[in-house]
Amino acid sequence: MVALLGLIWGASFLSVELALPVYGPLTVAAARIALGAAALCALAVALGQGLPQFGRVWLFAAGMGALSNAMPFALLSWGQLRVTSGFAGITMAVVPLFTLGLAHFLVPGERLGPRRLAGFGLGLGGVALLIGPGAFAASGIEGEGVARLACIAASACYASGAIVTRRCPPVAPVALAAAALLSAAVMIVPAALLLEGVPHLSGGAPLGALVYLGLGPTALATLLIVAVVRGAGPSFLTLTNYQVPVWAVIFGLVFLGEALPPPFFGALGLILAGLWVSRGRARTGVV
Repeated sequence: MVALLGLIWGASFLSVELALPVYGPLTVAAARIALGAAALCALAVALGQGLPQFGRVWLFAAGMGALSNAMPFALLSWGQLRVTSGFAGITMAVVPLFTLGLAHFLVPGERLGPRRLAGFGLGLGGVALLIGPGAFAASGIEGEGVARLACIAASACYASGAIVTRRCPPVAPVALAAAALLSAAVMIVPAALLLEGVPHLSGGAPLGALVYLGLGPTALATLLIVAVVRGAGPSFLTLTNYQVPVWAVIFGLVFLGEALPPPFFGALGLILAGLWVSRGRARTGVV
């Protein structure tokens, strides 16, 4: 599931890039969330799970919707208008660092150990090797500094959302994912309509990108997030963020004709080693 998340999230940066020339950043975020919410609500009803009963679960669902969807989607869509793609990619690799610190204090059984730290260090080294020092080169666009802060804030949102998901009371996974996206849609759709107006739908690649963003990196990804975080913990989920730049490079090669970076295979090896080391169990039981 972590590998699948890396794949569909790796394609999301390409999809956002295709949609932004036609739709505003808030509209892109709102459209993908609304479409994802509709898909998961229909699936929850079809499976007989429905939506959670009103109570504590909805408070956690609202927190998930805000921190894992509404806020980071809006921040990244706006940020991608002003920052280099390399910088946007490397900020996703910062998510594990935020999550490690939060989970250490807030999630039982997620305390830091030498094996886990070694695994995350290998993964981070792979990302740094893949992206290279050019990630921090300035683009010269006005407002770039604020946009960089927005990308880092999105990483902090993802980390916090994973903690909220882990701490949520027991509930059917599809119902929880649907409630989270429905909560996010209630937050962001009115804001998008107020600030950017009713969008004029355009056919072709921009509309196809929105559909993919809604069904793949939003609806399906939210289901996978719930399953991974509730089963393996938020720290393991963040290993996805080390894979995203790898898939972004592959999609750039296949669909945009971009050259494969020379350190690609070395970076991929470090990332896979980090996944194995971090998830494996030491004989002492400390991970």
